[in-house]
Amino acid sequence: MISEKTIENTVCQLYKEAVNDLNEDVVKSLENALKNEDDDLAKLNIEAILKNIKIAHEKQIPMCQDTGLGIVFVKLGNVQVENLKEGIKKGVAKATKDVPLRPNIVDPLTRKNSGNNIGIGIPYINVELTDTDYLEITVLPKGFGSENNNKLKMALPSEGKKGIKDFTVQTVLQAGGKPCPPMIVGVGVGGTSDFAMKLAKEALIEEVGKPNEDPELAELEKEILEEINANGKGPMGLGGKTTALDVKIKKVDTHTAGLPIGVCIQCWANRHATKILKDE
Repeated sequence: MISEKTIENTVCQLYKEAVNDLNEDVVKSLENALKNEDDDLAKLNIEAILKNIKIAHEKQIPMCQDTGLGIVFVKLGNVQVENLKEGIKKGVAKATKDVPLRPNIVDPLTRKNSGNNIGIGIPYINVELTDTDYLEITVLPKGFGSENNNKLKMALPSEGKKGIKDFTVQTVLQAGGKPCPPMIVGVGVGGTSDFAMKLAKEALIEEVGKPNEDPELAELEKEILEEINANGKGPMGLGGKTTALDVKIKKVDTHTAGLPIGVCIQCWANRHATKILKDE
């Protein structure tokens, strides 16, 4: 049995890791972007980002004041779990106090702040049933400077790969400097409208710089990334070669009459952390 207390402590620790220590794949991608930049202002912006990441790690403080809205992806295998939902909620509340996290969660109408990052339906918990002997928890704190620029299109099937490419590029270019580029772009294709957006968010967890295992999707990711970066918006939208660090696509099957396309934009602080738990 995996206890509620274990889940609470795990979620709290994952939040701390995510907001204080940026994953190495993103750091390496930023370092490579710095080497490839010609524009002095672009270099200055990336250098400032890398310095910020280093200070956050050394001082163990959040790398961004917007510590996000709690999104938790759960892969639930053949294990016994005590009060999974409550454990996750208590873990987020504990992290808010202990890390600490900025209290971001409000009622959408009254704007009253809960004070602990817990609210109706929040944290947003996604559970996937798996045929494994463990419980996997991934915390994805999602800031809203980037989240506010997400878009969904219920495209016609005839639009195909070109439609996916054009809509993704258009969405990123319209976002401009608001998501604090260089950004990571998640794209979800297929399913239903809500499923496509969920896939796009899940795509952000994939390793930055690693090509898609599906050759067709890998080629499409490459084409989209090249077109995004050819526009010259650059780091923080102030010019340069690196508007995006990577494009990650996930797809599922869909209805014969549809082509849902979800685009989820993430700032350079692509924060997430994962841990596997087994029966105690």
